[in-house]
Amino acid sequence: MVSKDQKRWRAAAHIVMIFLSVMALMPFLLLVIASFTDDAVALMNGYTFLPEKLSLDAYAYIGKNAMTFVRAYGITIVVTIVGTIISVILTSLTSYVLSKRKLPGVKIMNFLVIFTMLFNGGLVATYINYTSVFHIKDTLFALLVPSLLMNAFMITLMRNYFENSIPEDIYESARIDGAKEITIFIRLVLPLSVPILATVGLMSGIAYWNDWQNSMYYIDDKALYSIQAWLNAVNNSISVLASLGGSAGASAAELPSTTIRMAVAVVGILPILVVYPFFQKYFAKGLMAGAVKG
Repeated sequence: MVSKDQKRWRAAAHIVMIFLSVMALMPFLLLVIASFTDDAVALMNGYTFLPEKLSLDAYAYIGKNAMTFVRAYGITIVVTIVGTIISVILTSLTSYVLSKRKLPGVKIMNFLVIFTMLFNGGLVATYINYTSVFHIKDTLFALLVPSLLMNAFMITLMRNYFENSIPEDIYESARIDGAKEITIFIRLVLPLSVPILATVGLMSGIAYWNDWQNSMYYIDDKALYSIQAWLNAVNNSISVLASLGGSAGASAAELPSTTIRMAVAVVGILPILVVYPFFQKYFAKGLMAGAVKG
């Protein structure tokens, strides 16, 4: 039986959470409305929830560049899917090994993983390494490999999950039945680790989808631009045109320079909004379980 005090606390908690949810949604709602706002009105009055005039000019501009936009979108989708799958595989394999505290040398390996969270070689050394040694410049590997396939934070998160959320008795029972480590990992550990796998997959997927720095560092061929790199190029092109006079300035004046950015941002974020609800129930559980100190 729920007491009156408990009902009041629940009602108050619901009101607070509804308020916070609305506040979290308002920036995205403003982004969508701004993308449909007339550019001149946006420049004059700024972004508002009730614009004086609506316009589809920003989306019309995207339509005029449909081939470029679709290619960038396709590259982003492919890189995100492939990168996320490889990231989850590498992270889970590494984390499983590091979760075995009795394994010889595992303390040294754990130290090396944590060390990379604190120190790195810097951007110059990283750039030279990837371009001169691995030769990934102007290839899709430039969008896949640098810094995103696997990182120490996700390894630590998954390692802690393996250590604290999967009972040691399960491992022992499987070994008594004659199962080898690879069989235990595939048939026992992975099915019991769906929350942390979904969490790491979601984090990796969002990182790949939102990544624009690797394109800026390693991609000169515009045919390999991701959607975020294309958005960045559009922003830079508009700024450059607007700063020039003559015909270039006139061309910039004809573009919905303010609302184009909003329209591309809306289109770019839609897949994340579609996918996230399916992983949300695993995200909180996996993050909390993986955050337990081992």
